[in-house]
Amino acid sequence: MTYHIPRGLRPLSLLALAALAACGGSGDDDTAARYSAEIRRTTMGVPHIKASDWGGLGYGYGYAQAQDNLCTMADSFLTYRGERSKYFGADALAVYSSTIARPRNIDSDFFHRHLITQDVLDAMVAQQGDSLRKLTAGFVAGYNRYVRDNQASGKAHAACSGEAWVRPITEQDLLRRMYVANLAAGYSNFVAAIANAVAPQASAAKAGQGMQVPDPASITAPALQVGGSVGIGSNMYGFGTAGTGDASPLLFGNPHWYWKGPDRFYQAHLTIPGELNVSGASFLGLPMVQIGFNDNVAWSHTVSTARRFGFFQLTLAPNDPTSYLLDGQAVKMKANPITVEVRQASGATAMVSRTLYKTEYGPMVNLASMNPALGWNTASAFAMRDINGENFRSMRNWLRWNQAKSLDEFMQIQKEEAAIPWVNTVAVGRGAARAWYADIGTVPNAPPDLLAACTTPVGKAMAAALPEVPILDGARSACHWRTDADSVQKGAIGVARMPSLLRDDYVGNMNDSYWLANASAPLTGFPSIFGTAGTAAQSLRTRLGHTMALERLAGTDGYPGNKATSEVVRQMVLNSRVFSAERFKDPALDLVCTAPSASQDVVAACATLRAWDNRGSTSARGSHVWDEFWSRVQVPAAQLYAVPFDPADPLNTPRGLQPGAADALRQAFGAAVQAVKASGFALDAPRGDVLFSARGGVKTALYGGCSAVGYFTINCSENPIGQGGYNMDGQPHGNSYSNSYMQVVNFPAGGVQAYTFLTFSLSDDPGSAHYADYTRAYGAQQWLRVPFAEAEITADKNYQTVTVSE
Repeated sequence: MTYHIPRGLRPLSLLALAALAACGGSGDDDTAARYSAEIRRTTMGVPHIKASDWGGLGYGYGYAQAQDNLCTMADSFLTYRGERSKYFGADALAVYSSTIARPRNIDSDFFHRHLITQDVLDAMVAQQGDSLRKLTAGFVAGYNRYVRDNQASGKAHAACSGEAWVRPITEQDLLRRMYVANLAAGYSNFVAAIANAVAPQASAAKAGQGMQVPDPASITAPALQVGGSVGIGSNMYGFGTAGTGDASPLLFGNPHWYWKGPDRFYQAHLTIPGELNVSGASFLGLPMVQIGFNDNVAWSHTVSTARRFGFFQLTLAPNDPTSYLLDGQAVKMKANPITVEVRQASGATAMVSRTLYKTEYGPMVNLASMNPALGWNTASAFAMRDINGENFRSMRNWLRWNQAKSLDEFMQIQKEEAAIPWVNTVAVGRGAARAWYADIGTVPNAPPDLLAACTTPVGKAMAAALPEVPILDGARSACHWRTDADSVQKGAIGVARMPSLLRDDYVGNMNDSYWLANASAPLTGFPSIFGTAGTAAQSLRTRLGHTMALERLAGTDGYPGNKATSEVVRQMVLNSRVFSAERFKDPALDLVCTAPSASQDVVAACATLRAWDNRGSTSARGSHVWDEFWSRVQVPAAQLYAVPFDPADPLNTPRGLQPGAADALRQAFGAAVQAVKASGFALDAPRGDVLFSARGGVKTALYGGCSAVGYFTINCSENPIGQGGYNMDGQPHGNSYSNSYMQVVNFPAGGVQAYTFLTFSLSDDPGSAHYADYTRAYGAQQWLRVPFAEAEITADKNYQTVTVSE
């Protein structure tokens, strides 16, 4: 089916003007241009979008994303525009969590309106290439085309049908969305603190008065994890040819990401014949593939432990809390008066105004929620600098990767751009024997001598609450972040001092630092801001992930052979091993189950766990009892483990349990058993009865569990067991996270072999045929061999095609 909707002359946008200026064009060709794309759908609804040019490709991609996820996307554009309060009120929270967590609407609105100003958008446009500009303009046109189509038909997206906030977007709206994606490890963790950084009334400050140094123990540590949630992250492996045993390396990628909401992944295949051919996933609203593969390269990401931001303590000018001293001279902050429209309970609207401020470092931030002494007073205050607030290269980097023709080119792009905002990267390439790991991106350059000379007394007091976050004296230009000879961005660490590794056996990351990119060859010697190296125990998931890789290559994991073949990797990453149970179940039960006062329920739970196979498969009985128990164990490591962490044996330490922890373990176990009993689930209930997806009137049994319990296979629901079980589709959606877009990719001669899941399915619309189909396949562990070659696409048993044009 082909649509042709004639349009009149379109006004030239900011992006179009920039593109024409770059090309020396007059604009006549642009105003006469038509967008056209073929959207071919295959099994699970995966769109394969084919166009003859960048604008047409963006048009098809914007149309397809909106066709599947209109309500979620329309809601998210409100967020980026700073208009949530206008439609939903000031105090309401977003239904779904994202990389900004779930702030109040009023704080979200001021945050986005303050950070994403016109100068930021102009700077972002200036650093994009012509292809990305055209892709962006086309995406906006395609999204808007679908909004018009759906408004005319009214057949889909009942959840937002007829809502005033579902409306066309502008290119600036899409730029806002692209910019916000960079901020997840910095500004996005301080939404309320930035949105409420209002200057105090000017008053005479006493001579020498400054910020009081608080007791470090009185400072509340903020949530610094992406999205404010422990567990948001990923697993990934790259196996070199020594690990696969043939000519092709292999990549496994698996972000643990949001089940729903604006930052969920969308899977697609994008093609411009002879110019681009890439398949994978991106956040909703982004016009290129962020994690995926093309004909010659496959890559994935995990959240990095590197800090991406810092604070500068300002000494304010006397009698003027909106000016600060720099090298003895007063510098006026840049005022940003903002008015937000707010819906009242009556349905009427009111205007709420705040004046927020920026400095040369970044926005002012009020840290009083950490300790009242850290608020903005008349003598001192904090400005925040997020290195990614000045990084306008990330989308350009990803688009260049989409077109990379070899692993060598891929690595060179990463080094040239140094733009990846807050994630590690693993990649493999056709014909390349070794797999690549890197945490090469944007990281603040605050070396030890700078920290020693410039960390303020207040900053030293804050160090425990904000580990590895530079908190420097903003009154001295000598305390600015440094720039290396090979820094791609001012104030960033140079590429030569960032960690990377090439191995022909394997590389991997499970959200701990770069230190164990390969468990047999630890990396050391990099700046401490990248994370710990041999000084702290690894997470249970990291320990299990490396254990699985080493067991595979040793042939001791129970699967055939000793090579990382696609078939074996697809099985082992879904086998739902529970590392805490493998290492601690027997000694824990020995301590817990021998108490003379143990109740009948405790005795029954012990018997169930003794018989349990330490996996979270759908048929596993008793795994929920272990989850409830281990998540309640709150004993300091020094008092819990018999053998402490040893950097020489990071996968096997800490280990054993101390007899002295028995009382605490018994209390945790008893509370867990009571929680399970009160939930109505049997102690030996199959895991698939307790952990599940419920959508489209169908309950799909799931497997795996939460990172903190030591699962490698992740399906972690925030829904408490006492509220119907671990329902991945329960409300509200705050901290649930799971395997999301999964891929196992290798490069046999003459082709690409890729198996994928989009675990939560392609569409947010309950009326869509693709609202739950992928989820059911995921529950059954039926990987999708996603078609990539043209003949594979057209031969797919569910192939459908439509051409959309404008």
